Amino acid sequence: MRRWNGWGDDTIPYPLPANAFAFLEELVGPGAPARDATLAATLAAIPVSRLPAHPLVRVERLERLRHARGQSLPDWVALRGGLIPAFPDGVAFPTTADDVAALLTYAAETGARVIPYGGGTSVVGHINPAPGERPVLTINMRRLNQLTRLDTTNQLATFGAGVAGPELEAQLRARGYTLGHFPQSFEYSTLGGWVATRSSGQQSLRYGRIEGLFAGGVLLSPAGALHLPSFPASAAGPDLRQLILGSEGRMGILTEVTVRVTPLPEHEEFHALFFPDFASGLSATRQIVQERLPLSLLRLSTPTETRTTLALAGHERLIGMLETLLSVRGVGGEKCMLLAGFTGRSTVVRDTRHTVMDICHAGGGVSAGRRFGEQWIEGRFRTPYLRNTLWEAGYAVDTLETATNWDNVPRMVEVIEAALRPGLAEEGERVHVFTHLSHVYPQGASVYTTYLFRRAADPEATLRRWETLKGAASRAIVACGGTISHQHGVGRDHTPYLGAEKGALGLDALAAAIARFDPHGIMNPGVLLGDETEESSRKER
Repeated sequence: MRRWNGWGDDTIPYPLPANAFAFLEELVGPGAPARDATLAATLAAIPVSRLPAHPLVRVERLERLRHARGQSLPDWVALRGGLIPAFPDGVAFPTTADDVAALLTYAAETGARVIPYGGGTSVVGHINPAPGERPVLTINMRRLNQLTRLDTTNQLATFGAGVAGPELEAQLRARGYTLGHFPQSFEYSTLGGWVATRSSGQQSLRYGRIEGLFAGGVLLSPAGALHLPSFPASAAGPDLRQLILGSEGRMGILTEVTVRVTPLPEHEEFHALFFPDFASGLSATRQIVQERLPLSLLRLSTPTETRTTLALAGHERLIGMLETLLSVRGVGGEKCMLLAGFTGRSTVVRDTRHTVMDICHAGGGVSAGRRFGEQWIEGRFRTPYLRNTLWEAGYAVDTLETATNWDNVPRMVEVIEAALRPGLAEEGERVHVFTHLSHVYPQGASVYTTYLFRRAADPEATLRRWETLKGAASRAIVACGGTISHQHGVGRDHTPYLGAEKGALGLDALAAAIARFDPHGIMNPGVLLGDETEESSRKER
């Protein structure tokens, strides 16, 4: 069964070797586990639903709890600390587009606010009900999950928008195709959620981000239905798909999504290489991606992330052999790991691998073969389970991300880590920070940073620590010229920083578009733009 207050299936552990905990203690101090709120106590605190009865709406307390928060660190603090300020008053599970339309009508008639819900994996507050006088209806789309059309001539597939990653890939692979979209939340996140948050998969270098895969679909809004036909290209004015991409449930609910699919690759392999330092690894990575070589993955870790990854992996004998090999080749304590994925026809994979290896070797890189790369790819969707283990050991961990041009990448890594590392010094606490480039483009890269610190005995104190760190890093990103999000979206956590990227006119344009689709402001209010921006825009109109 899925955990109600953590990540994933509650039967799946993520054990760490003893030396991993010793590593963490040396970095930030021993963890101090605190008692979490019990399920019984949390259920007892849920108020009676304010919604009138409806055949599609469930009001059981457990269902409402399971839809109250996402997977951000503040969500975990709220769930495990018993600090949830609001719950949905009901949860609906539509099975057809007609059900969704009926639920939007019901919400309008009852004055309810609507939160579209996919897999519940948001890490920036997309699905959290806000306290208020109006009831909240969460609409869980997971039962609209079938492949309804597969056009092999045009390589287009149409799904119900609530299909989760594993279901989507299983239905395509049974027919010889793949979407190739593999975010870390793949196990639970949904196709509609990917579109609504402009998601990026780990192998986007080959398959593209979701905006390139999203070909069309149907959006049901309070103002009516928007049908987005699929074209290979169009010059018929602004592309309305781009308006729906990243709309985060503000304009309506996607019920059907058509995506561009690809035949299953003939061959795929993943390799690990190590560079003497971050600068040499960065240079080689940029050269590879600017050559437009047909890879599916390039992921470069900083020295600190490389050390952390190897320390938490266990396999002491294997790691020891690797360290010996690298030292002989002149790769020492500042080494950086590059993971490279090769996907496609066997002959193309072979030729591309040779070219990549030549570039890396010329830059001082040392190949460690396929074992580390294959282990990473096999365990990539289990990594989020590590958060459960760390929390129970007394540690909090969070991530943040941005994207910037190549000439700004070193500076961006530096300013983010400099904002985080001393962030809790006034409390006498240390923060462990490490970074990798998770997605690369000819013009730049995403910068993905993880930070770990000790939980406080008081959950509200843990939340304040997070607020301090998240605020410092977000301000640093904006000041350094990065986007506030490359792949997680805006939600509630990033709304204060969106204006720096969109400008006042841009925010007004978004607010006006949202108001056209949702004239009475019932769709996920407060997300994407924030309450103050929307209120100001309404007054001006």
